[in-house]
Amino acid sequence: MIEITSTSNQRIKDVAKIIKDNRKRQEEGVVVVDGKREIEEALRSGWLIEEFFYCSDFFKDGELADFFIDKSNECYSLSKKVFEKISYKKNPDGYLAIFKEKFLSLEDFKLKENPLILVLESVEKPGNLGAVIRTAYASGVDLIILNDQKTDIYSPNVIRSSTGFIFSMPLVVSSIDDTFDYLKNNFVNIYVTTLKGSKSHFDCDFKKSSAIIFGTESDGISDKWFEKDIDKVRIPMIKDVDSLNISVSAGIIIYEAMRQRDFFKNR
Repeated sequence: MIEITSTSNQRIKDVAKIIKDNRKRQEEGVVVVDGKREIEEALRSGWLIEEFFYCSDFFKDGELADFFIDKSNECYSLSKKVFEKISYKKNPDGYLAIFKEKFLSLEDFKLKENPLILVLESVEKPGNLGAVIRTAYASGVDLIILNDQKTDIYSPNVIRSSTGFIFSMPLVVSSIDDTFDYLKNNFVNIYVTTLKGSKSHFDCDFKKSSAIIFGTESDGISDKWFEKDIDKVRIPMIKDVDSLNISVSAGIIIYEAMRQRDFFKNR
């Protein structure tokens, strides 16, 4: 156990820099997780704590950090002022951990029978990505594939908006071509979402193996997907409405797919 009471401590300066600079974080290959709930989710999903920082001044009555201390390679007890320097939450709870970054590849992931897969292309806003991850995990989606990723997957905003479920949701970064080949080789039906879709998502058969492609609100799906011989589907909307937030669009179609699969029966 190492106690730190000065904000000029070099390790504290280093951690603060990692949090502010995504490039620095990626260079070091680590993920900074702020919050007890999020840390617990990462541990439940098999992530290992490299360093654990805590401040008991933020704890609720009777709360202890012993469990996290036992799970970490290195542990630091911080003063309130020092903890506030490295916390990225407005209202910290006194728990912050650093994990080693890790990624899945398509080859690492074994699909179960009749999977439901989301493919997200060029998502730019961390809050949107985190919200989709949270919805996907809550509704039983099997895999998320990211194409042409525009945001830092393990940024604080993604972790926060996913409420830590980014650590539980299988997530793969891949090219469009590799994604298409993977889906075809595994006999997965592919649906591209677009305003110009020939049929409503209500008319799609999502009970079979399915992958649903979502693009950005501003640009939609890239031409590369449209060049493929796959179904184009739309979410019905009233006249003059030409887009929905990607997290909303994903939620609408995910829950229709899971309704067709009776996923929520008896839950």
